[in-house]
Amino acid sequence: MGAVDVVVILASAVLVAVLGRYFFGPRRAGAARLEGGVQRVEVTVRGGYSPDVIKVRQGTPVELVFDRKEAGECTSRVVFPALKVGAGLPAHTRTTVRLNPDRPGSFGFACGMNMIHGTLLVEPAEGTAPPAQDGDGASAVFPSVVGGAPSAGEERTAAEAEAADVAERMAEIKDLGRRVLTGAVLTFPVLFAVMAHELFGADWVPGWMLNHWFQLALITPVMFYAGWPIHVTGWLTLRHRAADMNSLITLGTSAAYGYSLLVTLAPGLLPEDVREVYFEAVGVILTLILLGRLLEARAKAGTGEAIRALLGLRARTARVVREGAEMEVPVDEVVVGDEIVIRPGEKIPVDAGVVSGSSAVDESMVTGEPMPVTKRTGDTVIGATVNGTGSLRVRAAKVGADTVLAQIIRLVQQAQASKAPIQRLADAVSAYFVPAVIAIAIGAFAVWFALGPAPALTLALVSAVAVLIIACPCALGLATPLSVMVATGKGAQAGILIRSAEALETAHKLDTVVLDKTGTVTEGKPVLTDVHTAAEFDDTELLRLVAAAEADSEHPLAQAIVTAVRDRGLHPHAATGFDSVTGKGVQATVDGHSVLVGTVRLLDDSGIDTTALVPVAAAYSAEGKTPVLAAFDGRPAGVLAVADTVKDESVAAIAALKLLGIDVIIITGDNARTAAAIAAQVGVDRALAEVLPEHKAEEIHRLQNEGRTVGMVGDGINDAPALAAADIGLAIGTGTDVAIEAADITLISGSLSGVVTAIRLSRATMRNIRQNLFFALVYNAVGVPLAAGALYPLWGLRLSPIFAAAAMALSSLSVVTNASRLRRWHTRLLPDAQPASVQPRVESGAGRARADRPAGSEHERGESR
Repeated sequence: MGAVDVVVILASAVLVAVLGRYFFGPRRAGAARLEGGVQRVEVTVRGGYSPDVIKVRQGTPVELVFDRKEAGECTSRVVFPALKVGAGLPAHTRTTVRLNPDRPGSFGFACGMNMIHGTLLVEPAEGTAPPAQDGDGASAVFPSVVGGAPSAGEERTAAEAEAADVAERMAEIKDLGRRVLTGAVLTFPVLFAVMAHELFGADWVPGWMLNHWFQLALITPVMFYAGWPIHVTGWLTLRHRAADMNSLITLGTSAAYGYSLLVTLAPGLLPEDVREVYFEAVGVILTLILLGRLLEARAKAGTGEAIRALLGLRARTARVVREGAEMEVPVDEVVVGDEIVIRPGEKIPVDAGVVSGSSAVDESMVTGEPMPVTKRTGDTVIGATVNGTGSLRVRAAKVGADTVLAQIIRLVQQAQASKAPIQRLADAVSAYFVPAVIAIAIGAFAVWFALGPAPALTLALVSAVAVLIIACPCALGLATPLSVMVATGKGAQAGILIRSAEALETAHKLDTVVLDKTGTVTEGKPVLTDVHTAAEFDDTELLRLVAAAEADSEHPLAQAIVTAVRDRGLHPHAATGFDSVTGKGVQATVDGHSVLVGTVRLLDDSGIDTTALVPVAAAYSAEGKTPVLAAFDGRPAGVLAVADTVKDESVAAIAALKLLGIDVIIITGDNARTAAAIAAQVGVDRALAEVLPEHKAEEIHRLQNEGRTVGMVGDGINDAPALAAADIGLAIGTGTDVAIEAADITLISGSLSGVVTAIRLSRATMRNIRQNLFFALVYNAVGVPLAAGALYPLWGLRLSPIFAAAAMALSSLSVVTNASRLRRWHTRLLPDAQPASVQPRVESGAGRARADRPAGSEHERGESR
């Protein structure tokens, strides 16, 4: 080893140390300025964030004004994963993200592809405790965050923002197309000449085609026009003390072009055996990279189709009744309280209540359920759904940003701005990846220059350039966000709102699903299910007289009977002498008949022989139904059974969950008998009965302590603590707002089939993400050592920078293409299923809670009227 070799190795070591300090040394933080009670920070986006470390004070609102001075997909968004806030950043536009930093901590933000990073440091207000963080600084969350909205005077609707994003993406695709065409046309003659010369000899190629000056003239436009977006971004990123894929390509092609330029302009400065030019490598590398980026941009253009599809659902106009006349106005001009006329086949413009009319409404675009829903006076209709064959008059209840559709879009955008825990692996690798690749390239150059065979300089240069070109941090950055974006959009289209990427990931781990009984497994309202008459009465007479007696009662069981009788077309006469007997039932006179309706005790206390009715009532009770006994004129007349019926799809959904390997448990405040009956009907072999609302969360924790990953499905206010305690809370969308707010996933349709769909979607997404990470990690783990010349000592194999460029482009493209496969994912219809024959194991909460339990469950209340 000569002195020059030693100098090169020492210089390389010093350069690596300097680069380490440059990339990982301390950085100056930019401080916010206080204006009108708001902390305001200007952030320039051009190849990075400037400043990229921002200090603000806890407790004062913050406005981050992102001034984006470039175009292209890479920095088109800014995402605060720990805060679940994201905003589109249109090219050459200022966009404001507003935050309310209620807690101190360190919060990272990044571009959409996770390659450009910044940090928001929230310092504690005076007199407060220092920030408490977990491993990634995400434990301190902002409970009130408003993000993604431009500043005053620059407000954009979601539709306008999406339109701007689409326009920018299409402009980028067109620009890339022109540059790829230029690169291909100018590079082809050079590549043809070099390849023909190497394969067939000098006689096959005219001498002027191998002339260095000719090749320089063709490749220079490729270097500085076709490759301009890569070089600008690459050098700017390095200036920001960061590095990305563009930086590696820029360093590699600049080294190859610079060396070739030196050979062309001053060949005498170099020994004769190393006077080789690499113009064809520069042209092919840049053209292949740009081609890969073009294909990638086209593929990514489809990942946001869910948001665009949701935006496309909105009605454009509404037919409003004002001053007694109908007039058509833009939907944005509809105000709460407006009366709107909806004709057959028209879209319902806003969320509203039906004032008059009846029609079947197709809600599939919002709920994912294919069957139309009949709407009558008093019902609620959702904006963007489609009216059927009838006419409706509705009164606007929610407009603009308050509509269900607007909330769906907002939740999808929020989920796409969040970060899945699995992404932490990619983040940890990405933070050190590019500096490590540059260090490996410098090391490869030094080793091959000092120890390689002649011409050592050529071998060293080719190895270093190949290492820089083949490494692909972009694939790592794209692996998770693209899959999450596609999956959350597919979920919204299926009527499933996923609140965060973390919820999407956790759902695939569920091994236990706990179902609240009332309103989740069952319809949540009592209905008449059975009618048994004594020998001397018929069904019609029994129902007519009982309904007349119950008409003045407000008890839910009475209302269920009256509703059922009216639905059968019977019209009972008015009762007289109505009297409610507390805890037992009612008595009244109907058409001259003395009518008693209620419990066994009511009839026994009146001296009526109930011997024939008690066995029937007991049988209904064993099935989890509430028996209502009737007597006319002192004679037993019959028994009616009222029950909260099981939803049509519950049996099939529970069977599907079991096929997914998930244990299903029913939890209810009802008594053990009712819980067992419902569990048997739907094929569930374990039920938790007599559980008070305040104890539901304790039951979830008990299951978690058994080592289970628990999902809780509920719809009521009393379910909110349990939904929050579960690993994943799934709220029935037809339930209360409190339950929905406490949940990680909302099932808009209210159908249990949504639970199955959510878990299937989560599993498909995690498979997709793991495949993406495999493509990115394994490719780089194999490609970088190969490019560095690891196989050269053994078999004399080295990787040409041209093949390195092709492989690098293929890596990113494979990740994007694989993520886009999720767009073909679709919901499956639940197969017809019969409940499994099970003997449910009922665990009663009586021992823990009966002492302080209020007046019974729904079933017991029915018996103690």
